[in-house]
Amino acid sequence: MAKELVFGHQNPDTDAICAAISYAYLQKQLGYEAEAVALGEPNEETKYVLDHFNQEAPRVITRASAEVEKVMLVDHNEPQQSVSDIADVQVTHVVDHHRINNFNTSDPIFYRAEPLGCCSTVIWKLYHENQVAIPAKIAGLMLSSIISDTLLFKSPTTTQTDRDAVKDLAEIANVDYEAYGLDMLKAGTDLSSKSEQELIDMDAKTFELSGKKVRVAQVNTVDLDSVLARQANFETVINAENSAEDYDLFVLLITNILNSDSEAIVIGSETGLAAFEKAFAKKIVNNRVLLPGVVSRKKQIVPQLTEAY
Repeated sequence: MAKELVFGHQNPDTDAICAAISYAYLQKQLGYEAEAVALGEPNEETKYVLDHFNQEAPRVITRASAEVEKVMLVDHNEPQQSVSDIADVQVTHVVDHHRINNFNTSDPIFYRAEPLGCCSTVIWKLYHENQVAIPAKIAGLMLSSIISDTLLFKSPTTTQTDRDAVKDLAEIANVDYEAYGLDMLKAGTDLSSKSEQELIDMDAKTFELSGKKVRVAQVNTVDLDSVLARQANFETVINAENSAEDYDLFVLLITNILNSDSEAIVIGSETGLAAFEKAFAKKIVNNRVLLPGVVSRKKQIVPQLTEAY
């Protein structure tokens, strides 16, 4: 059986990288030759996770077709979020927890998507359904992914299944998930060494909404004021991105993980800004909007913008 690459979305977060590793291991146990790779370098939070569980980071690729004919996708399905030559390879498997958009294939595939808080929760279910034992290291990676995506269960995307998965995986990995989870989330909030360009690229996704390109980036912090103090520099790089990539709207969501509130820097065309204000019934003042209780791009930002557009 020819090798297949397994990867998450561009600008990978903890789930995108750890889900690829965990799903590749599962597929190997089921008889596939699978290799986990990444579409970008791990962020600080993910580095903390990989170091903690002594897991080597997957190698980074920019193209897949030069190596393989078939690939498996985790934590995404939209082509603009995937590898640059996704149209030149055959997708055989998708495991996801996001909306399905602009995705089609010429052949039948394995597709598993559930409205859960994390892709790794879906993969946890697949391990149990296939009666494949979860190694302690893999359990730690999946546990970390769920904590990351649900912000230690504070996100509205959290389900009881996510909670059950974390408790099960914590036993396997022998981890106090509450203490470890808080340390892990804090590890990802040291933004001082990152440039504004790096921060807007660190966890960002592009969405096509009624023919318009919308970019939504998110950074987590424990000190909102220190991030907002860099607003002028953020505006410079965001304006450059909008011009270069023809984004109708760019939303930088800055989330305080301690109180689960966010403030957004919002820059775009007149129609884009109007769509944002319609979506959230708030006025943008000085390119900023306070969004109390908003922590989830998937559930609290993208659906509202989709409807507004």
